Amino acid sequence: MRTLLLRAAFMFVAAVALPGVLHAQHAPASATPTFYRDVLPILQQRCQSCHRPGEIAPMPFVSYEQTRPFAGAIAADASAHKMPPWFADPSIGHFSNDPSLSPKQIDTLVAWAAAGAPSGNPADAPPPRSFAEGWNIPQPDLVVRMPKPVAIPAHGDVEYTYEIVPTGFRQDKWVQMSEIRPSSRENVHHAVVYIRPPDSPWLRHAPIGVPFTASDMTDEQDRHDTHTTKADILLVYAPGSSPDRWPDGMAKFIPAGSDLVFQMHYTTHGRATSDQTSIAIVFAKQPPAKRVLTLQLTNSSFVIPPGDPDCRVEVHGSLPNDALLLSFFPHMHLRGKQFDYNILRPDGSIEPLLRVHYNFYWQLSYRLAQPMPLKAGTVLQAVAIFDNSKNNPHNPDPDAAVYWGDQTYDEMMVGFFDVAVPANVSKTQFFVRGSPSVEHEH
Repeated sequence: MRTLLLRAAFMFVAAVALPGVLHAQHAPASATPTFYRDVLPILQQRCQSCHRPGEIAPMPFVSYEQTRPFAGAIAADASAHKMPPWFADPSIGHFSNDPSLSPKQIDTLVAWAAAGAPSGNPADAPPPRSFAEGWNIPQPDLVVRMPKPVAIPAHGDVEYTYEIVPTGFRQDKWVQMSEIRPSSRENVHHAVVYIRPPDSPWLRHAPIGVPFTASDMTDEQDRHDTHTTKADILLVYAPGSSPDRWPDGMAKFIPAGSDLVFQMHYTTHGRATSDQTSIAIVFAKQPPAKRVLTLQLTNSSFVIPPGDPDCRVEVHGSLPNDALLLSFFPHMHLRGKQFDYNILRPDGSIEPLLRVHYNFYWQLSYRLAQPMPLKAGTVLQAVAIFDNSKNNPHNPDPDAAVYWGDQTYDEMMVGFFDVAVPANVSKTQFFVRGSPSVEHEH
């Protein structure tokens, strides 16, 4: 499995107040919406996971005083379906984490802004939404932080940086929820936390508890290991991506004595700084029936011609054993335009699962509303469309041919997806086709 490269980016919301300019297309027949009675419940449900102090959004929407200056911008972004961010084609599939506003909610926000954003009666406010301080998952059972901060220069490319952290687990652990938090978000291009069991040979000559890169490795195999691994992934982070929240009966597995391996890719922004990333974990209350595995479809052999607005890159593969399909996480870089997941049926037909109108600055996960049982031999396809033309405003160089590479000005084509298998089945066992140890319960 190749390592993943992800882009760190931030959300920018228009900060222009436009009360009185927008008008509801289907205004509610009832009284004019007020903040406390009508708007705050929407913000709590759909916005405050990002729009609260300390989170990724540039402004909080917790109080009336914080929200009122942005009434027009909120209405405009809601009407344009820009916020909350969601990029799945609505005609393909249904997803449990779709944050899209309903038409009624949009009308409420637009009517509220058009009426001058009235506050209403504070007694109408719902109870404040409760968050674990510093996290979007419930209060963690454990927080693991990289022991040493990583120095990030002001300029230039930065090699993938690793830091290995022993868990000290004396017993096997099942992880139902997890969330990665960098201390310097703007510099984190991506973070991946891998699980290294005690019997794994991966990076065995690497130092423990201090940052290192491929250039620090003197052994050829160790240098190779900084670019390729078959290790289980605990979680991938990019701004816009979500924490893992697996339903009861499903979890990821960390064997006793394992290490967590932080893989960090940093970008520079003209100011030297440092980062010390953490991962928060909520353990399953009891051993689950299903183990979650993160797999991927990857094509690293493409060439995107200069100026091509619709370069198609495809990869497909068949499942070695039965599995329950749970979710998707597509990844490209700045030229990414569209990403599809499909099933290729034996009769030549295509069953679409997801189509993403790709946004490099919001690399989201898409979780199926109903997990899909897939039989061994099912062929999954990933299709990426790249826009290398001058009409792509994010294109670093439309005159250049583009290849796979680590940096943002290169490209990647990775179709991650999560599956659930019986709890006793490891990733290695899952890839043994027809393995008798893989028993199936759908």
